[in-house]
Parts: sequence; C-alpha cells; structure tokens
Amino acid sequence: MSAFELFILLSLLISTLFHAFNCIKRRTQATDSSPLNLPPGNMGWPFIGETIGYLRPYSATTIGAFMEQHISKFGKIYKSNLFGEPTIVSVDPGLNRYILQNEGKLFECSYPRSIGGILGKWSMLVQVGDMHRDMRLISLNFLTNARLKTQLFREVEKNTLWVLDSWQESSSFCAQEEAKKFTFNLMAKHIMSLDPGKPETEQLKKEYVTFMKGVVSAPLNFPGTAYRKALKSRAIILKFIETRMDERIRKSDGDDVERLEDDLLGWVLKNSTLSKEQILDLVLSLLFAGHETSSVSIALAIYFLEACPTAVQQLREEHEEIVNAKKQSGEKDLTWDDYKKMEFTQCNACGKSSSNATMPSPNNFMPFGGGPRLCTGSELAKLEMAIFIHHLVLKYEWKLVESDQAFAYPYLDFPKGLPIRIRRLKQSCYNLKKSSIDNVQNNH
Repeated sequence: MSAFELFILLSLLISTLFHAFNCIKRRTQATDSSPLNLPPGNMGWPFIGETIGYLRPYSATTIGAFMEQHISKFGKIYKSNLFGEPTIVSVDPGLNRYILQNEGKLFECSYPRSIGGILGKWSMLVQVGDMHRDMRLISLNFLTNARLKTQLFREVEKNTLWVLDSWQESSSFCAQEEAKKFTFNLMAKHIMSLDPGKPETEQLKKEYVTFMKGVVSAPLNFPGTAYRKALKSRAIILKFIETRMDERIRKSDGDDVERLEDDLLGWVLKNSTLSKEQILDLVLSLLFAGHETSSVSIALAIYFLEACPTAVQQLREEHEEIVNAKKQSGEKDLTWDDYKKMEFTQCNACGKSSSNATMPSPNNFMPFGGGPRLCTGSELAKLEMAIFIHHLVLKYEWKLVESDQAFAYPYLDFPKGLPIRIRRLKQSCYNLKKSSIDNVQNNH
C-alpha cells in the first residue's frame, strides 16, 4: 500500500469514527415496554463505561486494539458506553453516510454532555435543528467564493510563506508544531484579525492547545485532569474573545458598525442577531474546527511524503510547470486559476486516489462529513493544503531526523513532534516574486 493510500485510509477511519460516534442517536424514546432492538456490545463500568479503553493511545495507521477487538467480537455496529453516555458505534461507511444524509429525519446529531460542556451549549458543533442551520449559514455567508478567491487566498499564501521562510537548514525542528502554527495563525487572523507572532496570539494558542486536548479526554472534572484544565482554558479563551468583542463595539460607538474589522467576528457583529454568549461559543467552535483538522492533515502530508519520493517528484513537477507558465506569461503572483491547475495536489490532499484496489467506494468516503454536517470550511481546508504543499515542495527537500509516527489519543499527535531537517532547493526552480515575500515578512 502506498503512503498516500495509507493516508487516505487513515483519514477515512478518523472521519468515520468521528461521525459515527457523534451522530448515531435514537430520535425518539420507545413508547412501549418492548425491549429495544440494540446491536450487541459491552457497556463496561458504571458511568465511565469503556471510555478508558477507547482513549488508550494507538498507532494512527491502524484502528487500534479497542476497535479491532470490538469489531471482531461484535461486528461493525455495536453498543458501548463512552464519555458517560450509552452509545451506538458504527464503523460501517455505508451506514455512516446514510446517517449523515438523514440527520433531522431519522437521526439527530448529539455529543456526550461532557464534550458539550467544553465546546459550549451554543457551539455550532453541538447545535441541532434551526439554530445549527442559522449558525451554519453565518459561516457559509462569510466564507463566500468571492472572499475565498481574493482575501482568504492571499492570507493563506501570506501565512504559508511566513512559516516556511522561518525554517533554518542548520537545525532540526518539529514539523507538527509548524503545521499548527500555520493553521492557527490563519484562523486567528481570519476570525479575529490577530497577527502571527504577537504575544496575545501566542498566549491564545497556548490556551487553545490545552483546551483541545481536553475535548476528547475522559470526563473527569478533578484537579490536574485534562478535562479540568480544558475547562479553565475555555474560560480564558472566552474572556479573550469577549474583550475583543467589547473593544469592537466601543470603537464603533455603538452605531457605526461599518467601522468593524472585516473578519468573522466583525461580520457576526454586523450581520447577526446572536447574543453575546452565542457569539462566544460560535467563535470558539470555528477556531477549533478550522485549526485542528487542517494542521493534522498537513503534518500527515509531510510525514507520508517523506517516505514517498515518487509522489514528491510528481508534486514538484506539477508546481514547477505552474511557475514556469507564469514566467512565460509575465505573471508572478499565484492566482485562483493556478490553484485549480494543481490537480495532482488536490487529488491527494483532498483524499482521492487513482487506485481502487484497496480503497472504499468514493460515495462512502466523506473526509468533510455530509448532509447538514458537511464542513462549511472544506474549500478553505483544501486551499490551505494545496498552497502549503505548493511552496513546500518548491522550496525544500526534507528528511525525518529521528523515527516518529502518528498516534491517536484519539486526537492525532506525533509523540516527538515530527522532527525534520530541511535542505533549501536552488532558486532556479522557484523564483517567486521577491517583493511579495518581502511584503509578507514586513507585514508580520
């Protein structure tokens, strides 16, 4: 199996397990005394159920011992008790697709109370029905194609160059942290106009990391636990967002809303009727959703591509062709049309494959979810991956400094941070407009 096929399968498992766990719920309670027709399974210990076993770290290139044992014993659909909630787990891609397509009809999306307690009761991720629809529309209306092709396109490339140009050949560094830096800075700028490298941005990122690790931790609200730490970080993050919000309102003098910054927070204040509590939870959930999955995908791409020089060469040829075509036409800056020409890059970055031998049906592969839960930032995520890879393969060659691999906790992480060492390629094959790079560095 190729590295890219392994990456695709891994993405499928993560997506399948995530959506199956969070979406399969009974829509109504039984109205008679007849026993429920539940699948086989094991409910585990009182309250915690099988949560400890489910959260036990495992190699992310596998589905883990917990899933393997349960599938072997009970099949692809089984009952369990996870995060303090009776749960039906499905790792059947066809059923998961059916569930996502029928949310609000036959199924209702639901998170365990412990996760909702961290994300917030008004988080778009845990809302259902009309409120979820309204919050989803806010995100969609802000992430229009016009904004994506202009403002966001420039921000993605600017942040890509800000990160990549800081890399030094003489020392090793953690690629996973660089991927997180890239996506977090982009979302912080996109949502609240925070500049990368600033003390307030770095402090927010530190609190966010603590928050993220507690979202999928055991729901034990005791001193020292990841869950308790996450609750504290959530309060700090919300206070930060609230302060920024109050500053915006004061600057607008209460009525001149056109003076608000052109970011998501400003857009919500101008165009929605949400309460302060709802806006806080919305911003937090979008920061969470917009950062974590993209940074993981970029780290995985760096990891798998390092072991697949043929794929790197194909990517490099594709992007050199784009650069050379721009030279001949007298153009220098990347455009949306250039992005659409990155077919091989998008094919692999977006989870597609030309090999069907080991791959599931394309209809059942849903890396961005489906139905009402289709990711509103899917196009932005694809753009981030493509632009980052474009500059990465043209600027550098890279090697792992020491052995490392991705583990699922169940959030994905590299225990050693994915340490790499890079070699800068000759500028003859990468002649980007220097003034653009200088502008990027000067702006930060």
